[in-house]
Amino acid sequence: MVKQITNTLFDQFIADFELRSLISASAETTELHTLRETAFEQFKQIGFPNTKVEDWKYINLTPFLKEDFITEPGDELSMTRDEVIAKAKIKNLDAYSIVLVNGQYLSALSDTIPGEEISLSSLSAATNQPSFKAHFGKYIPLDKNHFAALNTALFRDGLFISIKDKAVVDKPIHIIHIVSSDNNLFLQPRHLFVMGAGAALQIVESFISGDSSAMGGAKIFVNNVSEIVLGERAKLQHYYIQTGNENTSYIHHTEIVQEAYSLYNNYKSSFPGTGLLRNNLNVSLNGEHIESHLYGLYLAGGRQLIDNHTIVDHLKPNCQSNELYKGVMKDEAVAIFNGKIFVRKGAQKTNAFQKNNNLMLSKKAVVDSKPQLEIFADDVKCSHGSTIGQFNEDALFYLKARGIGEEKAKALLIHAFAYDVTEKIPIPAVKAYINELIEEGLK
Repeated sequence: MVKQITNTLFDQFIADFELRSLISASAETTELHTLRETAFEQFKQIGFPNTKVEDWKYINLTPFLKEDFITEPGDELSMTRDEVIAKAKIKNLDAYSIVLVNGQYLSALSDTIPGEEISLSSLSAATNQPSFKAHFGKYIPLDKNHFAALNTALFRDGLFISIKDKAVVDKPIHIIHIVSSDNNLFLQPRHLFVMGAGAALQIVESFISGDSSAMGGAKIFVNNVSEIVLGERAKLQHYYIQTGNENTSYIHHTEIVQEAYSLYNNYKSSFPGTGLLRNNLNVSLNGEHIESHLYGLYLAGGRQLIDNHTIVDHLKPNCQSNELYKGVMKDEAVAIFNGKIFVRKGAQKTNAFQKNNNLMLSKKAVVDSKPQLEIFADDVKCSHGSTIGQFNEDALFYLKARGIGEEKAKALLIHAFAYDVTEKIPIPAVKAYINELIEEGLK
């Protein structure tokens, strides 16, 4: 059923939930139905965030939520042309391709992953799986996360991946998220990835928009939530590559829970296009001898608004985290970086580092950077820092004096600035693809 919003979006979601509640009561487990009800009661209390909420004080959401949205795509939106999928393919990347359109997993357009060590399906088909029941909705504090509460109440589908203990997937899984609509659309995909003890996996997630001319200027707002659980000694290399057009807005909430001796590496990159991009990336180090590495690169242009909010929560001793985010700002773009590190009481021998660097290519671009540390243990090594600057004029002059044109010289300096992030990417094909997107984004 496609429902047109006739009042405010908030009122529409209330109506949606009343209908959804009737469906979920009979079609879903009692536990999931109860979770939905709890989440929606929480959302009704806190509503959409405004600029009086500390974590949202730099973002006025009203321009992005003022449209009349439909809140469920029609069946025709599952039709995707081959060229749209081809657009998201990464040259020379040997990977299993998984395609989602408007949050719906399309097995007919996706590869089959051989073996019984991994289970991959739509989220709606996995609600009776033991790993779903053990982990779904267990980790995100709904009273502090407005959009995650809304998603928990009203998500319709998404992707489920579960990997058995000690399983190693032989090549990366490339998840292609496509959004496309002829009408203004509010989407709420939900994903759950669970890795058993000693398992190893690489996930590359690409977020793209369909043909903007075919969409006719339709606005799409995506409220995307992912929960990722790493068992003891599990290893996950996780890539986010964000592109899109100015009519798409994304709220990404990614909740990571790590157990002892696990390793989580996140490589997040975003490029000019999307009107609004908010990344909430929360990592809980819930065991000893855990490593977490977060690398971010954002190239913002036009009147784009990019907001990266990260939380690294050290709950146990003898763990290490490292976070490096770099931004390149063009035109009238606005970027926010708010990185929080918590070192809890008893989390001794913690090593935690955080840095945010920004390169300004325009006098009209704006960056608000707020790195934070909250430390409740005394035997730790922690540091954080932030810089905002312009081109090194001496380096620019040096390159130009050797016959390199100004635009090419600037591009070389921008690649050098981004190198601290891009050189960390272990898959050559992904690294080359991101460098290509940097080149395109500078045009």
